[in-house]
Amino acid sequence: MTTKAEKPTLSGTRLKTRKRDEKEKYDPTAFRDTIIQGLDETEGDLEKVSKFLDISGSRLNYRRYADVLFDILFAGGQLAPGGFVVQDPDPEKPSRTNVSVFSTEENVEKQKSFYEVFYKLIRRYKYLEKAFEDSLKKILVFLKGFTEDERRKLAIITSLLLANGLCTARVLASLFEDHLVKEGLSLEFSTVMFKTWLGERDLSSVFSTLKKSQIDSRLMELFPINKRNQDVFSTYFRNADLAVIAEMQVKQEAVETKKKLQQEMNDMIREQQPAAEIRSYVLEEMQKNGIPEQEVVILVWIIVMGSVEWNKKDELVTEQALKHLATYAPLLAAVSKSGKSQLALILRIQEYCYENMNFMKSFQKIVVLLYDKEVLSEDVIQKWYKGGHSSKGKSTFLEQMKKFVEWLENAEEESDEEDD
Repeated sequence: MTTKAEKPTLSGTRLKTRKRDEKEKYDPTAFRDTIIQGLDETEGDLEKVSKFLDISGSRLNYRRYADVLFDILFAGGQLAPGGFVVQDPDPEKPSRTNVSVFSTEENVEKQKSFYEVFYKLIRRYKYLEKAFEDSLKKILVFLKGFTEDERRKLAIITSLLLANGLCTARVLASLFEDHLVKEGLSLEFSTVMFKTWLGERDLSSVFSTLKKSQIDSRLMELFPINKRNQDVFSTYFRNADLAVIAEMQVKQEAVETKKKLQQEMNDMIREQQPAAEIRSYVLEEMQKNGIPEQEVVILVWIIVMGSVEWNKKDELVTEQALKHLATYAPLLAAVSKSGKSQLALILRIQEYCYENMNFMKSFQKIVVLLYDKEVLSEDVIQKWYKGGHSSKGKSTFLEQMKKFVEWLENAEEESDEEDD
């Protein structure tokens, strides 16, 4: 008779789950209650607030509940979608604290004190930097859910954060949300923000911060679509005592216009469109946008010279350049009617030949070609020769031009004698 062997069993052994493998229950309410209770116990003393937040970071999970933490520090409580503070079902349990940006006086100096709370917290817990920006960006979307004075306080603290580099201007992308723009909330917020920001930093610093996050080119989007034009923009900000913002926008518009002109010209030259068509387009854009001649002529030179792969040999590159420039000389002539623009052009040619060594021997021949094509006048060439030149390659280029300038002077004297 056979019997089945019993299968071995394990007994008396318990497998323990490692603490690091245990999943912590997500409980933002408990986190909120702990933070609110701790902040209330400081009785508004911001030194005690910073100390409490510093100590609590070692036992509370700031990384997991960062959005709740910053909701409380900005608005006083955990925010629901729309910007309303979440109320606890238990009326005995506080859902909101008076230690927050919204509960601080609408005063730059008072808000600076609260800025220090953010500064100390983020410097102590560096991993909160990105979460801080993300939270502020989210809070700005909720502007409609806040009161007017809360929005102003938020604008003040945001400007202080930007002025001192505690966050980047990417947080301002929220201001371009359609519902905020249509109701004028974005413009209202920006006005308070810029006034405070310019009280802390100069315009170049403000512009640099905006540019790093590519916000500088989007300021027009603060206005509803039917009001997005330069006149409305300038009038609004000048009336708000922010003329510097209006001027900054004018310069920004000019930069964008020149970028567009440059791109279009590049495309037209690459597609080998007739020079006459290119000339008509450039002149139309100049007149429409009020771009100065001396800026356009430099732009045209850069584009024309950048559209060719130049020969590496000195003796061949000159011939190649003269043939190429002869095609586009009428375009250069059309955008350099004034002596000022012509002098700007000859200086740019000097710099170009100096910076591109293959063209060092080409300078004189290029200038003579442009003289023959009536791009450069003899008065401008003589003015350049007698002191209007730059220091780049000065002795080489003056030597090249010596005989031609002498010829111009002799021709002028002979012409005067004939007139007499």
